[in-house]
Amino acid sequence: QVQLVESGGGLVQAGGSLRLSCAASGRTFSNYIMGWFRQAPGKEREFVATISWSGGRTYLADSVKGRFTISRDNAKNTVYLQMNSLKPEDTAVYYCAAGRVPGITTQAQQYDYWGQGTQVTVSS
Repeated sequence: QVQLVESGGGLVQAGGSLRLSCAASGRTFSNYIMGWFRQAPGKEREFVATISWSGGRTYLADSVKGRFTISRDNAKNTVYLQMNSLKPEDTAVYYCAAGRVPGITTQAQQYDYWGQGTQVTVSS
């Protein structure tokens, strides 16, 4: 089992920044790829970013490329999502997830463990 706890969400004005953190406990963190997903009210959950177990490979959704960065610190069992130039359409509950698959993946069903989510609200 892997337990994931997100933090860092909040209310920010458009153009502002937030850094989300996801702390993992349980099994060996570095064995897992990590991902960030988000779900806005009335919408389906969508992929945001993923990072390989080593941190050497990342992939971001087109909607956040150039604004968001995903990183991880295996010594701290933590994955981060740095969000810059935030837009009102980024408003959502953000979830981190862990999975044991080769490489990286954008597919939610390939992640085995999920956090409880943290709310991000961007005001215009």
